[in-house]
Amino acid sequence: MRKILTVAQMRAADEYTIEKVGVPSKELMRRAGVAIAEAVAEVAAGGNVLVVCGAGNNGGDGYVCAQQLLRRGFHVKVYACGGRPSPDCEREKLKYTGKYAQTIEGDVIVDCIFGTGLSREVTGEYAEVIEAINKSGAYVISADIPSGMSGDSGTALGVCVRADRTVTIGELKAGFVLSDGFDICGTVIKKDIGISLPEDNYACIYEDEDIKNFFPKRKRNTHKGTFGTATLICGSEQYIGSAVLAVSAALKSGCGYVKAVCPDAVKAAIAPNWPQTVFTSDCDLNSAAIAVGMGCGASRSLYDGIAWLLKEYRGKLIIDADGLNSLAEYGVDILREKACEVVVTPHVKEFSRLTKKPVKDILSNPVACAKDFAREYNVTVLLKGAGTIICDKDNMSINVRGCSALSKAGSGDMLAGFMCGSAARGLTVFESAVCAAYILGASAELSAGRLTEYCVTSADILADIPVAIKNITV
Repeated sequence: MRKILTVAQMRAADEYTIEKVGVPSKELMRRAGVAIAEAVAEVAAGGNVLVVCGAGNNGGDGYVCAQQLLRRGFHVKVYACGGRPSPDCEREKLKYTGKYAQTIEGDVIVDCIFGTGLSREVTGEYAEVIEAINKSGAYVISADIPSGMSGDSGTALGVCVRADRTVTIGELKAGFVLSDGFDICGTVIKKDIGISLPEDNYACIYEDEDIKNFFPKRKRNTHKGTFGTATLICGSEQYIGSAVLAVSAALKSGCGYVKAVCPDAVKAAIAPNWPQTVFTSDCDLNSAAIAVGMGCGASRSLYDGIAWLLKEYRGKLIIDADGLNSLAEYGVDILREKACEVVVTPHVKEFSRLTKKPVKDILSNPVACAKDFAREYNVTVLLKGAGTIICDKDNMSINVRGCSALSKAGSGDMLAGFMCGSAARGLTVFESAVCAAYILGASAELSAGRLTEYCVTSADILADIPVAIKNITV
């Protein structure tokens, strides 16, 4: 498991290291500059290196980097931009003994303009310098974070550096794996310079070894009841495929029974291919997990059904798709009083409808928005995106598995179905959300590896679910 921090958390870790651990800020800057120089040296052999330094502490790191590269015999120049340097930056600038450049050009350009603390839109001289870096054709390495990118959201603040490699100092930042962060940062390399964390309750990124724990070795002496019942309330005459995909994924999750509450037209589509599905007209409240909303169509009757489940059901309830749209239309406050554990699975537009917040505001700080909703309604939130945020009032994870092959209709239905089955076989609601997002992402990567991200279908991803699980567990 890897930690991933917000900008505020990283700033608190810096302050804690300086004030409580006793490592001077100038020593941290020296270590950061050396670490960046090491990463530059790996790709810059024989080339001309331009280090672009701003006036803040990120610029100070850049001056240390440039001086280190000079000592190693590299052809280095510094391009200085911005106003009066900060005290730490000024100190390292005075130590720099190399040449300065008047233009943005080089075989390798090291971006040391802004650090993680940038919160305003980039304009003026800085915007011109960043645009020149992006047009240079050079191999670009960003120090700590690509300048102009939000460390919390992964969005560009007006304009930002597009890096081939990002050398992050200390811990990973949330923006690296949210929104455009994947595309902006390039390859991310983490460098440990001795920054201590003041607490341990940070968001995390799960890896194969962590997900493996969600698939314990199964005993021989078991039966279908051992692995729980997943009930899916799904489908309509307009969205038959949604139900088919949700049921298909649930059947691959490892649960014992999959029951479907759906119209006759949907039953006719599911039964020939998945005859092990149990069809019922009434929702089984003894089910270990229930998922509702996939392809149902938003309606008052669906809303009333969810309200009834919230009062009467005692298990794990996943509310997806049109279930969320019905909540948004008729009132989300019914989530406040409930007898069951609840997961909501919105994409950003659905989350905007639920929260009444503009999409722009959610994208500017998706971690905080998801966490606030989870705390206010005491639910688990799975907020879908390039990096999917999963949180409850106590835990936070960001899923980084997947690719654009999932950017097609049906992906959310499979996710909800697999999540329901995973919860039914015994995972907590938070664990089932983490597991489902990870496995569907890994499956999409496998499919894309064979077929390209353009050509993958939901059927391909479903077929690769067992392969993904086997790769992780064996």
